[in-house]
Amino acid sequence: MTKKPDKQVGALPYRKHGQGIEILLVSSRETRRWIIPKGWPMKGKKDWNAAAIEAFEEAGVEGKVGKKSIGTYRYDKRKKSGALVPTEVIVYPLDVKLILGDWPEKNERRRKWLPASEAAELVNEEGLKAIIEATLV
Repeated sequence: MTKKPDKQVGALPYRKHGQGIEILLVSSRETRRWIIPKGWPMKGKKDWNAAAIEAFEEAGVEGKVGKKSIGTYRYDKRKKSGALVPTEVIVYPLDVKLILGDWPEKNERRRKWLPASEAAELVNEEGLKAIIEATLV
């Protein structure tokens, strides 16, 4: 029997820019690849609220978070032991209203605003790519 994947919550930070939408990506701490802010569910917090907290901690943004998921994607999370654990991320939209100059993980990550089409090209996970591409319509 296959084990159910671990669950994480993530935020897809976006803003309207000209005629389109820009997506904010952050770099992962270890591999430096481009991802969205995400983390483990938080005790006593709704998943969408936890996703907004992750966006603040990892990307230094605040805004209006959607309470309805816009999709899920899977990836293999590398544990400190080196083991890969199948993980499913539930993604919530975050309409960014405030971009902070200082935030908790500023010295550990980079952040980059990109047109949605370019953001989709930069992420590795196919499911996340599909979620970003769906924001184009």
